[in-house]
Amino acid sequence: MRACFFRQYFRCYSPVAFPKKWDKNGDYVRHWLPQLAKLPAKYIYEPWKAPIADQKAAGCIIGKDYPKPIVVHETAVKLCMDKMNKAYAAGKAAKEADKEAAKAGKAAVSGQKRKLKQGTLK
Repeated sequence: MRACFFRQYFRCYSPVAFPKKWDKNGDYVRHWLPQLAKLPAKYIYEPWKAPIADQKAAGCIIGKDYPKPIVVHETAVKLCMDKMNKAYAAGKAAKEADKEAAKAGKAAVSGQKRKLKQGTLK
């Protein structure tokens, strides 16, 4: 099951900061989201922050022509990382409990073998 999760869950790439770094002009967004194509580059990754005058000039009113954000990224990241941290801690605790149970089981088996050899096993 561990293989299906990204082990470094604490690395959450921002949908704003990451593309701003690698595609400053927003060419990718402009190509795939033509309704945002005419927005100034400084608003391309956060169109909801564009003043209404810029939205009108670009022909894209946020909430009408393009949806408003579903979540506040900063809040969602904190919530998600907190839940992932708790999940990993629970997984680690379960793994440790399994190890302890396995040790106890091995000890019990070896004790049974000893009793069997001594003829005292009932």
